[in-house]
Amino acid sequence: MGHEGSRGKIVATDPVCGMYVDEKASSLAGERAGRKYYFCSTTCKLQFEKPEREMRGLKISLMISWPLTIVVILLTYVMHFGYGDYVMLLLASVVQFYAGQRFYAGIIDAIKNRSANMDTLIAIGTSAAWSYSVVLVGFPNIFPAGGVYFDTSTLIISLILTGTYMQRLAEARASTAVSALIALQPKVAHKISGNSVSDVPIDKIKVGDLLLVKPGETIPTDSVVVEGSSSVDESLITGESMPVTKRTGDSVTGGTMNSTGSLRIRAIKVGADTALSQIIRIVEDAASSKVPIQKLADRISSYFVPAVVLVGIASSLAWYVFGAVGITTSVLIFVSVLIIACPCALGIATPAALLVSSGKAAKEGILVKSGESLEVASKVNVIVLDKTGTLTKGRPDVTNIIPFLHYKESEVLAFAATAEMNSEHVLGRAITKKAEEKKIKLEFPKRFSYREGYGITAFDKKGRKIMVGNRELFRKNLPEGVEEGISGSEAEGKTTLIVGVDNKVIGLISLADTLKEDSKKTINAFRSSGIEPWLITGDNKRVAEAIAKELGIKNVISQAKPKTKMEKIVQLQKEGKIVAMVGDGVNDAPALTKADLGIAIGAGTEVAIQAGGIVLVKNNIYDAFLAIRLGKKTMLKIRQNLVWAFSYNIVLIPVAAGALIPIFSISVYNFLPILAALAMALSSVTVISNSLLLATFKTKDRESSK
Repeated sequence: MGHEGSRGKIVATDPVCGMYVDEKASSLAGERAGRKYYFCSTTCKLQFEKPEREMRGLKISLMISWPLTIVVILLTYVMHFGYGDYVMLLLASVVQFYAGQRFYAGIIDAIKNRSANMDTLIAIGTSAAWSYSVVLVGFPNIFPAGGVYFDTSTLIISLILTGTYMQRLAEARASTAVSALIALQPKVAHKISGNSVSDVPIDKIKVGDLLLVKPGETIPTDSVVVEGSSSVDESLITGESMPVTKRTGDSVTGGTMNSTGSLRIRAIKVGADTALSQIIRIVEDAASSKVPIQKLADRISSYFVPAVVLVGIASSLAWYVFGAVGITTSVLIFVSVLIIACPCALGIATPAALLVSSGKAAKEGILVKSGESLEVASKVNVIVLDKTGTLTKGRPDVTNIIPFLHYKESEVLAFAATAEMNSEHVLGRAITKKAEEKKIKLEFPKRFSYREGYGITAFDKKGRKIMVGNRELFRKNLPEGVEEGISGSEAEGKTTLIVGVDNKVIGLISLADTLKEDSKKTINAFRSSGIEPWLITGDNKRVAEAIAKELGIKNVISQAKPKTKMEKIVQLQKEGKIVAMVGDGVNDAPALTKADLGIAIGAGTEVAIQAGGIVLVKNNIYDAFLAIRLGKKTMLKIRQNLVWAFSYNIVLIPVAAGALIPIFSISVYNFLPILAALAMALSSVTVISNSLLLATFKTKDRESSK
C-alpha cells in the first residue's frame, strides 16, 4: 500500500530497491497474490516478476562485455596499430549500448516517472566518456591533448554489471526464506467430483471444493478434514518439528506436508486468503517497508542524483577554467564524480537488512509485519503480558494429587478418571488426559449423573459409587485434613476436586492453568536485557499473584478489563517507556493496538493477530524475546549499512571531484574512473554481505528453554 507524500503524491515503495515511486505518475506496476506493486525501473520490475530471466540477461551481458572490454584494454595499452581506435569504437559501442542498455532503460523510466534513479548517473557518466572518445576518433585534432577513453567506459560498465551480478547472488541467498515459502505452494490439487477425482490447477480451486490428499503430498489449500486421519508435518509453516495428528473436523494449512494417511478435505480459504499467502505477504512487506531511521536516507536520496550531476559539472568546469587541466581531464572528473557517487549502497542499506531479518524470523515462526515493528522492538524497555494463553497454556492441568486412607495417587486418579470418562467438562477432560499420560487402564462407568455446580456421581462395573466434585457435593461432611488441603491449594490459585468412593473421601485432585514450559526463562531473559515485565490479567488477585510469584514478576495488575490494560499502557508511555504488549485474546486487541509494539500469540484469536505488529506462529512465548532481540540486531545492521553508504559517498565524491590533483597531479585520472566503478560495485556487495550476517542470528537458547 502507498502513503501520501509531499505535494499530494501517493507514494509506494519499490519492493526491489526500496526507492519511493509516485503511484499516479508511475507506468511500471505489477501484481502478485492479488496485490499491486510499483517499480522505479524496468530492471526492478523484471527482477521482481521474473528473477530467473533478469539473472539470465545479466549473465549474457557479462559474457559479452568482459571479453570485449579486455580486447579494448589490450588495444589501448599493448597492441597499438593504425585502425585500432576504430576497432575500439566498434567494440566499446557494443558494450555501451548492448551490455549497458539497462542503464539507458533506467533513464527512460526515470523520465516517465519524473524521478532520477541510480541508472541515471551510470548512463550519463559512461556516455560522457564514450562520446568524448567518439569525437576524438572522428576529429583527432579537435582537442589539444589526444587519447581516447573507451577503456574507461567499457570497464566501468563491466565492473558495475559484475557488482550487480554479485548483489543478485547475495540477494538470492538473503531471500531463501521467502523462496522456500513460495515453493511450498502446490501447483495442482486432486478435486473430488461425485465418484471421480481429477487434477485441477490450484488457482481454479474454490471455497467449498472437496479435495483428496494422498500420503506424502502437500496440503493444497487451507481446509478442514472431512474424512480420514493422518500425521501432518507443519514445520515449514510453524517451525514445530513434531508432526501433528489430524482427524475429522481438524483444520489443515495449505503448504504443509501430509505424512502417513489419505485425507479428504474441504477448502475453506483459497488464493491470497490462505495462511501461507498471508505469511509470504507479511515477509515481503516487511522486507520492502520503510523504517523511521531511513527517512533521512530517503530525503537525501531524493535530491542526491541531481545534486551529483551539478557537482560533476561544476567541478569539471572549475578545474578546466581555473585549474587548467584540459578538456580530457575535465571529462574524466565529470565521469568519476557520477560513477563514484551512484547511491546503490544507500538504496539497499535498509531493504537488504529487512529482507534477511524478516526471512530469518519467518523461518523461526516469527512473522514481522513491517520494518517499523523491528525498529520499535529494538527500543522496548517495558513488556506487558497477559496470563491465560500467553504465559499459561490456557487450559487446566492436574498439578498434584493428595491421597487419603490407604489409597495411592494412581488409584485416586484412576477412580476420578473413570467417573469423568463421559464428562465434557474442561476439568474432567484434564483428569482423563492425566490418566492417559500415566497409562492407567480405564473402563467406562455403568452409569453416571452430573449435578451442575456440584460434580459427578458414577458407578463403576464393580458397583462402587464414585463421587468427584466440590464441598457441596459431599455436604460438607469432610474428614480431618481435607479442608486444610483444599485451602492450601486454593491459596496457590488452584481448583481442587474431592474424590470419594462409597461415601469415603479417598483423595484430592488439584488443577490449574499451568505455566508454559518456557515462561520462566522468558521473564528472566527480559529482565536480564533491561526490559521490565508487567503481568496484567483479568484473573482474580489470588491467581495473578501466585503466577507472578512463581515467575518473579513484581508488577501485577489483576481483574483487569481491556480498558484497564490500555490505561496502564498509556500511563507507562507517558512516563517515557517504550511498551510492548503480548496477548492472544479478543480482550487483548485494544492493548495490542495501543502499545508501541503489539506481539500476538499465533494460537490466539484472529482479532489479536490482526492487531499485532509481530505474530508468534509457534505459540512460544520465548519467541517474543527473540523478536525483540532480532529487532536490536536488525537496527544495528541498518545503522552500519547507512553509515557505510553515507561515508562512502561523503569521502569519495571530493576525491572524484579533484581533491587528489594537487598531490598526484592529473595522472590520477588515468585510473580513478575505473577504481570508482569498482568501489561503487563493492559498496553494494558490502552492504548486502553485512546484512547477510543476520542470517546467523542465534536461536539455540530457545531449545534449552523447552
